[in-house]
Amino acid sequence: MTTPIPHPVDLTVTPEVTAFFDEPTNTVTYVVRDPASTACAVIDSVMDIDYAAGRITYASADAVIAFIRARGYRLEWLIETHVHADHLSGAPYIQGKLGGKIGIGANITIVQETFGKVFNEGTEFQRDGSQFDRLFHDGDTYQIGTMTAQALHTPGHTPACMTHVIGDAAFVGDTLFMPDGGSARADFPGGDARTLYRSIRRVLSLPDATRLFMCHDYGPNGRDIRWETTVAEQRAHNIHVHDGVTEDEFVALREARDATLAMPKLIIPSLQVNMRAGELPPPDDSGKRFLKVPINGL
Repeated sequence: MTTPIPHPVDLTVTPEVTAFFDEPTNTVTYVVRDPASTACAVIDSVMDIDYAAGRITYASADAVIAFIRARGYRLEWLIETHVHADHLSGAPYIQGKLGGKIGIGANITIVQETFGKVFNEGTEFQRDGSQFDRLFHDGDTYQIGTMTAQALHTPGHTPACMTHVIGDAAFVGDTLFMPDGGSARADFPGGDARTLYRSIRRVLSLPDATRLFMCHDYGPNGRDIRWETTVAEQRAHNIHVHDGVTEDEFVALREARDATLAMPKLIIPSLQVNMRAGELPPPDDSGKRFLKVPINGL
């Protein structure tokens, strides 16, 4: 059963969407501006890491900051579509430069509880989502200037996944890929292929003309990188979940494919940082910060 969309989608509002592609992680960050004001949001920002060297840098986030400053935009929100396992969030760094509130789905608490145990976090690690400024529940709305955005709970890839609908645009996180890329994996702790199918069908119940923006693209079959499609295009051509694919067919396909996939190369640092809203783990008594590697923990 597809859960109804709580609020109607206003296709007459067309936010200005600017994409920033991070090649090392194949992640797309978006600046979404209200066409009637200078207000904007940043969705799924990136903090750079040289994992082998243990070096954190901010070139990706600085490019977003420079873009916003050059145009005189006012940053109101930093949205995380979910707790990413393939890149580190740059949200607190950008917030420190430009302000805005950091928001994520309310089920971040489930993710924090799960991976707090995996990484053997102590009692000082808060598992209540308090690291974020706003926890979104299904159907919650918020303002970006004059635009009303709504958050839809679309779990399956992770328990905290949300799709953010802003005018005629929807930002789907990892729930969907481009039509020739299919769908996200569902084998992480808390993931579920059957739940993912239902979430995807919910996204695809939006009006056909709704623009859909992906969080990742990998250029399958050597094509150029792309990140924008529509509901109509996905319903007609998505290789995993086009119209006519049943739930059972999708689950069988998704679970078989997931069994062949390796873990993302940045999953260990990403989870530790992103469940903290993009903050690094606290320093030890000497002032140094460390990331843990759980042996056989994933």
